[in-house]
Amino acid sequence: MITIKLFAAMAEEADEETIKLPWTEGMSTADVKRWLGERYPMLAPHIPSAMVAINQEFANIEEMLRDGDEVAFLPPVSGG
Repeated sequence: MITIKLFAAMAEEADEETIKLPWTEGMSTADVKRWLGERYPMLAPHIPSAMVAINQEFANIEEMLRDGDEVAFLPPVSGG
């Protein structure tokens, strides 16, 4: 099982902070992004610009996942 963590606007729009996704062999961060956009279409605009972290370490788009990993999506933050 993969645990997906959403923050800020992404969590608000999905009305969820934590989502569980069954893990499959060969799953990558790109697969999780694609699934998230299909399952939660309101998040699609945020996904391309969100930073991704695996087990609390920033990752790239094609990083492979293992069963039990936590994948966090951190949308850009702006302010003054």
